[in-house]
Amino acid sequence: MNHHVLVPSGLVALTGFLVPWLVARAHWAQQVPRLALGVWAACGAVFAAATALLPAQMVLSGESSHRLADMILTLRPPTVEQLLHLDGHERFALSLSLAVLSLPAAAFARRLVGARRARLRHAGVLRLVGRYDPALRATVLDDERPAVYCLPGRSRRVVVSSGAVHTLTPAQLAAALAHERAHIAGRHHLLVAAAEAFSAVFPRLPLARHGGTAVPLLLEMAADDRALRRCTRDALATALYALASGRAPRSAFAAGGPSAALRMRRILTPYSTGHPVLRGLLTIASAGLAMAPLIAACCSFPG
Repeated sequence: MNHHVLVPSGLVALTGFLVPWLVARAHWAQQVPRLALGVWAACGAVFAAATALLPAQMVLSGESSHRLADMILTLRPPTVEQLLHLDGHERFALSLSLAVLSLPAAAFARRLVGARRARLRHAGVLRLVGRYDPALRATVLDDERPAVYCLPGRSRRVVVSSGAVHTLTPAQLAAALAHERAHIAGRHHLLVAAAEAFSAVFPRLPLARHGGTAVPLLLEMAADDRALRRCTRDALATALYALASGRAPRSAFAAGGPSAALRMRRILTPYSTGHPVLRGLLTIASAGLAMAPLIAACCSFPG
């Protein structure tokens, strides 16, 4: 067997099993959600590349496997000249890699297209039953239940129910609107689609199981943090309390929802000790060191 299979095997174990297990249990993840989201996104990208490389490495010689690894792990598409000079084994290996890589890519594309269609349908309804408020820079929907949500993507807009306008104070309403605009600005719907795609393709994988739960919550926390640049903690926390029972379309982000209680507690009792960023980086570095023996073993063999 090609000894270069050690590195992609190690990357699969590291990003698909070890790092997700560590991050899902880490307290620092909810304190610095943007760093945790970066870890989840990096694990997904590296896992996809490693699983695409793994079957190809099993059928290639050492010299050929180096070239294929360079193309996949560095995300550099092969040039026409490189493709023309591939032999039969290399073409077969590249086809295997592309076939494996197409599974999460196709699932991601399906999630994006499906969510976009749902948002477009809902946006069409809003044009008929809602009214745009230039002062709020949002669409107001006549509904007694307090709700604030956004439609990201090309049909981007923030929607506020008349119940929310009447129930929330100006400061609370501004905090809720800032939270929703943070979702739109951060293109959070892309990470949600990626997490759903991994859950569909790899349902038993810890990366998919833990990430499918953690990513939506971390996105809400990241939006909370960005909203706090423009509002007070009390205003955002009380807005979440008022909107906790609000409903929104499945393809939208809602300011309230089932995670509101956990997020309120986080907003009102921010961390005051420790260094969550440092702890997060140490966790990542410790997991990365697990690859060192595999790389050393791989490099100790002749090409």
